[in-house]
Amino acid sequence: MLDSVLLRIAKSAILSRLDDSYSFDKEKLLDEYPFLKKEGAAFVTLKCNNDLRGCIGSVVAYRILLDDVISNAVSAGFSDPRFQPLTADELPYLTLEVSVLSEPEILEYEGFEDLCKKITPHVDGLILKHEIYQGTFLPQVWKQLPTPKLFLEHLSMKAGSSLAIYEEHPTIYRYSVDAIEEDFDEVLPL
Repeated sequence: MLDSVLLRIAKSAILSRLDDSYSFDKEKLLDEYPFLKKEGAAFVTLKCNNDLRGCIGSVVAYRILLDDVISNAVSAGFSDPRFQPLTADELPYLTLEVSVLSEPEILEYEGFEDLCKKITPHVDGLILKHEIYQGTFLPQVWKQLPTPKLFLEHLSMKAGSSLAIYEEHPTIYRYSVDAIEEDFDEVLPL
């Protein structure tokens, strides 16, 4: 199970943005939790009364996990272009989720029907890349889009295209996540 310290880091990063006097010791965290020193890719998702409130992340590891979670927590709360910046009044209604991604791997497929057969609902997260189009869905999105056809159709729209993009055989990457979620108020800050 993913260590709950990631939730605590995400919450603390958000709190430090709302209150300048709040801070936490990154060096102490790195000493206590050596896995935070490894490169990692994470998404931080915020929900307010079960509605999406912010979701920002990295699909490829390029910095240490500690920095990735901190940066993505702050971005999910205050820089997701779909939402206004988070306010302190919303905190009691928030749910916080941190998902750590496996390294994406290219998924070989012959055509759309073959692709539908090769993806595993509720397990696979997907990245679509083709020319100027790019989008990703975490495995958690399967809850709203439970069939491969729906999942892929909405992924193409998120990437800025349509279902027709699959006729051009875009590059598809598959990844899994290790996720932990809890009500914001239940997470102990650092």
